[in-house]
Amino acid sequence: MISTLRLQNFRSYRDESYEFYKGINIIVGPNASGKTNILEAIQLLASGKSYRAKDEELISLGKPWSRVDGYFGHSNRVVKIEPGGSRTKTFQIDGKPTSRLSFEKTIPIVLFEPNHLHIITLGPQQRREYFDDLLQRSIPGYKALCANYKRALAQRNALLKQGPSFGVKQLFAWDVRLSELGSKLSKARQDLINDINQNLGKTYSQIARYKTNTVLRYESHFPITSYASKMLSKLQATASRDFMLGFTSVGPHREDITFLINNRPINQTASRGETRSLLLALKIFELELLEKQRGQKPIFLLDDVFSELDGARRHALVSHLKKHQVIITTTDAEAAVEYLSKDYKVISI
Repeated sequence: MISTLRLQNFRSYRDESYEFYKGINIIVGPNASGKTNILEAIQLLASGKSYRAKDEELISLGKPWSRVDGYFGHSNRVVKIEPGGSRTKTFQIDGKPTSRLSFEKTIPIVLFEPNHLHIITLGPQQRREYFDDLLQRSIPGYKALCANYKRALAQRNALLKQGPSFGVKQLFAWDVRLSELGSKLSKARQDLINDINQNLGKTYSQIARYKTNTVLRYESHFPITSYASKMLSKLQATASRDFMLGFTSVGPHREDITFLINNRPINQTASRGETRSLLLALKIFELELLEKQRGQKPIFLLDDVFSELDGARRHALVSHLKKHQVIITTTDAEAAVEYLSKDYKVISI
């Protein structure tokens, strides 16, 4: 759990410090007052990166550097960012410098913010990114697997753009590499979807207050058990078309995850309330998965979420807050306090 936070030249903050309670913390302030910047700084300390901006955008305008300090338990963490062509981002954990945060050095965080509704309502890329990010935060080595796949894909696409007279001889080696990595990626995604489906329907029904059949379906291009061989055959069969297109047309980078309620795609038929209920059920699963995989309770960050939920869904969310350290941002403290016990702390911005 985070106990203190200091922001120097970070976003809208020149030099401010905050203390957090071990339970529920409510950050209250008007729009554009810097509430979300605090959540962003916590995630930067915990994971090494912002969820919404490039490193240089975190430095206050006109300042030569930005620095964030925080205590997680008895451990002190520091992130410092410098701009320019020689821009660097450095970390310190208990005074020991490191150039990056490895998987073991990250602290599990679950973020819930209104833009996450795009996971359900927008295109396949948003869904792939969400589930890949969750796998990267819960499974050691998955981040490297994604990076290796992207590099192999970039190499194959570069050959395709050169045309068949230049790239065809080298294409097979990259087809093999891409198929091997793609098989591992798709299997990890399918295993995750299987885990989610074990309890998603039950959690969704509890939130929505009526029983439904709610599942996720991974739209894989090939059977998971024979993915590598099937993908390799397909890449070779479609090579001529890919040369015309200039990109690789099959593989995990073009697959999708479908959300179904009573066997109907949610992004086609669901109401706004149903969409929010499903996203909330996903976030509850995310909390449970990270705690199971990492052996510690995640910090739960909620960015202006209460304004997006009705009373029943607020009650459902609050019932899952008691077990975690929670940091909520809101413009209206009463909207959150109404559903909480007296065990919370209000931080005014």
